[in-house]
Amino acid sequence: QVQLVESGGGSVQAGGSLRLSCTASGSDFRSYSLGWFRQVPGQERVAIATIDHYGGTRYADFVNGRFTISRDNAKNTLYLQINNLKPEDTAMYYCAAVRGWSNALVQGNYHYWGQGCQVTVSS
Repeated sequence: QVQLVESGGGSVQAGGSLRLSCTASGSDFRSYSLGWFRQVPGQERVAIATIDHYGGTRYADFVNGRFTISRDNAKNTLYLQINNLKPEDTAMYYCAAVRGWSNALVQGNYHYWGQGCQVTVSS
């Protein structure tokens, strides 16, 4: 099993940047494929990006170059860099993990979830 804890969220003005972190506890972090998702109240949770256990990445169509997913296996940490933040990026951001290879942009594919961190972007 793996436990995930997100951090790095907060309130920023439009045009700013944030780097979200997701720190994992438990064993064998490098064997997990990981993903970032976000959810607005009243809406479905949507995928942003995934990174498999080989380091391969995949992004949702809406990302348009503003989001970058990365991982540091030595630190058991997943990152999401968000640049040029927009008010529509306001959401709860979640990290997720599944053992083995996956690049699925589908929340049902992931077995482990963090508690989420809030990102609020003001205009």
